[in-house]
Formats: sequence, structure tokens, C-alpha cells
Amino acid sequence: MRIVGGKFKGFRFNPPKGFPSRPTTNFAKEALFNILEHKTMIPGAKVLDLCAGTGNVSFEFISRGAESVIAVDKHFKCVQFMNVLAKKFEVEEEVLIIKSDVLR
Repeated sequence: MRIVGGKFKGFRFNPPKGFPSRPTTNFAKEALFNILEHKTMIPGAKVLDLCAGTGNVSFEFISRGAESVIAVDKHFKCVQFMNVLAKKFEVEEEVLIIKSDVLR
């Protein structure tokens, strides 16, 4: 996986073996953000990412200028992985990561 655009463009990361979610492909993410960039204003946006998994989409939003992201996932490994990435990107203030079941 990699960040497709913005200030972290090109950064690659891989979830550990046995990861409990399937990441969004770069192809799908690129298509999603092409649509969003033409329909909305990503810079300054406040984003809620439910079933965040790897945080791939959350960090893409931050990379492209979103003001803040709330990323929610029920799996401890996902939350742990996103926390590691938030520290690596130095965006702990912009990304709030919550361990919770979004259907409850």
C-alpha cells in the first residue's frame, strides 16, 4: 500500500501478517479521491472513517489536507497499526483513533 497524493505521497507501508482487515487498493483509493477532489473540498475537511482497518483512507485524507480524521475500528491490531502510522507521520493531533464496534 502507498499514499497516493498529498504531502505523504509515495510513502509505502504494509500491515503485518494475519491482519484482520483487507486494505483498500491503490486503484480504488485513487478513483475515490479523484471523485472527492472534484465534488468536495478536502483541505480543511473533518472526516469520519468507519471500519478504518489499516487507516489507509484516513491517512490519505490527512495527506491531502484534511483538518482532522476520526478513525474507528473494532480490532485491536488495526488500532495498534494506525497508532504506529500516526506517530510515523507525526499526525497524532490530527487523527483520533478509536477502538469500537461501529454497529453498536
